[in-house]
Amino acid sequence: MPIGAIGDDITNFLAAVGDFFGRLAEIKLGALLLGLGFFGLYLTIRSRAYFNVLRAAYPDEPIAWRRVWGAYIAAYGFNNVIPARGGDVIKLFLIKNSIPGSSYSAVGASFFVELGFDAAMGVFILAFAFSQGVFPKPPDFAKLNAFDLSFFAGHPRFTLFVLTVLATAGLLAFALLSRRVRAFWGRVRQGLTILRDRRRYMREVFAVQFAGWLCRFAAFWFLLEAFNIGGSVKNVLLVLGVNAVAAAVPFTPGGAGVQQAFLVKVFAGTATASTVAAYSVGQQIAIGVFSLGLGFVALVTIFRFRSFGDVIAAGRADREAEKVAAKTRATADPGAPHARA
Repeated sequence: MPIGAIGDDITNFLAAVGDFFGRLAEIKLGALLLGLGFFGLYLTIRSRAYFNVLRAAYPDEPIAWRRVWGAYIAAYGFNNVIPARGGDVIKLFLIKNSIPGSSYSAVGASFFVELGFDAAMGVFILAFAFSQGVFPKPPDFAKLNAFDLSFFAGHPRFTLFVLTVLATAGLLAFALLSRRVRAFWGRVRQGLTILRDRRRYMREVFAVQFAGWLCRFAAFWFLLEAFNIGGSVKNVLLVLGVNAVAAAVPFTPGGAGVQQAFLVKVFAGTATASTVAAYSVGQQIAIGVFSLGLGFVALVTIFRFRSFGDVIAAGRADREAEKVAAKTRATADPGAPHARA
């Protein structure tokens, strides 16, 4: 494992952080606040689309959008400080316990409904980004100062091996669960219910997500202005392209190393190196602090938890309680389906 490369990434990141704090006086506060405001609106609209997914899965259960919004915001904030999308575990527990009669498998499956819009927009955005001549091509990913991305790009055989292992594990899990826990797949289909009604999906999910995407577009426009890079359609789409690549490699909080490396490369001819470096981490710090703070407020005021750690502990306890209850039911009725997932 190339430890030296990790050290270089950390050094580069800390240098960019220094540039950010050294240029605090140059940040346009008004544009920054507008950017964060639009970003909060983006998350709020996305949470409404997800609320519609849950409402289709559980049409007969009362679902409070306030709790769905709180879980969505808390998860996003936590994902900005914990790698590998650890915030999704928080969202899974909070949503499951906000809907009477819901299950972890159905709620977990519902997460994937949002990916349809993200994939469609991602293809368009990346096609545009690669056509501009400043966005690194996949063969050049190995040369970027981002350990996680450059390592996988520079070791294609190892990457193929990892993907093969993951695919094999997925197939084995599918076969095992299909045979032993048939009720599990019924609940998975329940979480994806809205996809079976194309018109409803387009109206209540895809269209709503697009409205949120427009707010996200506006958010990055103002953030580019705030950090003196300059807001434009091209620049915003390039930033969104960087975010799309970073989301595919979730090994650092918010894809920090990948975003920084890409942004420095993409905007190298747009502004001075120190200005681009300050933006590359400044926008992540601003969004991270904003979303984490908003998520913490949601935890305290809506769910009455005092910390993210309390939520994780409560989630583990709830999961263990479900396993014990499932074993008790299986012992009492050997012919019943396996544990409720």
